[in-house]
Amino acid sequence: MVVQLRICVPGDLSAVALETCRDQRSTAEVVLVPGAAVVPEGDVIEVLIARESVEELLEKLEILKVRDVGSIAMTAPEFVLSKNADRAERAAPGDGADAVIWDDVTLQTGEDSRLTWNFLAFLVLATQLAGIGIVTDSPIAIVGAMAVGPEFGPLAALAVSLATKQWRLGRRAAVALGVGFPVAMLLAALTAWLSVPLGLFPRDALDKGSAVEFIYHPGPYSLIVAVLAGIAGMLSIIGRRSAALIGVFISVTTVPAAGYVAVAMVLGEYQKAAGSALQLLLNLVGIVVSALAVLLFYRMITRRLPDGVARSLRHQRSGNRG
Repeated sequence: MVVQLRICVPGDLSAVALETCRDQRSTAEVVLVPGAAVVPEGDVIEVLIARESVEELLEKLEILKVRDVGSIAMTAPEFVLSKNADRAERAAPGDGADAVIWDDVTLQTGEDSRLTWNFLAFLVLATQLAGIGIVTDSPIAIVGAMAVGPEFGPLAALAVSLATKQWRLGRRAAVALGVGFPVAMLLAALTAWLSVPLGLFPRDALDKGSAVEFIYHPGPYSLIVAVLAGIAGMLSIIGRRSAALIGVFISVTTVPAAGYVAVAMVLGEYQKAAGSALQLLLNLVGIVVSALAVLLFYRMITRRLPDGVARSLRHQRSGNRG
């Protein structure tokens, strides 16, 4: 698996950046287009490199402060025919699917962690679906609510924030969850409150919901499922396996539990509301903790640049400017 990096650098940094890219292990191709960048002015370097070596190269470019004076863009070509690329992949340590590109993980989770109208709308819709599934005793509606719920994005962002100490990302994710869930639950409660006098469901609806009892009966498996889902979700983000995330969404009981709390409170079933609230808490904590454990494991086994390499790059940059 190879990726392509497009690097824009000013002319005074071009030579050392080019040498860094060319000397990077598992590099298949390096292309220099002098003067191609107009705003800001500079050169463009394109690198075809094995995914396993991208993080190491990005660390070197970070030392050179490339992102401060230029830019780095990464794309994944769908189809590459190149013996050089094949050799680069064979020379790369490990496997591309296991490689962690930390900036990429941060970007993916950061995009899904903001409190936006889109996020709020999906969370409200998912909670409404959960409420309907609860009062109608419909597992299908519950599964639909799980699939629609967007809550894994902020939960993953919280884990990334704790692993990388990017507190701004964590605060943003916490705001999305802290505002999104109360608003969605309040609207679900309002819908339930209006539905009872309209005769859409009876007041004893929760006494007949045998198919959704698991929502307000948390147990050891509630936490185990949340932990497994958090691990699977973070692995899918690291490996960019978006299809696996669907299974993660369907396996956790966050949105159904939030919907059950809202409906149970309206119907005066406070014990069931407390049980579903505990279910919600177990899911949230289990997902974040397990996702954080995955990230810490990868950070532990990821090779960092030796101090000598870092010092050499800084010296090259300062010497090039001098």
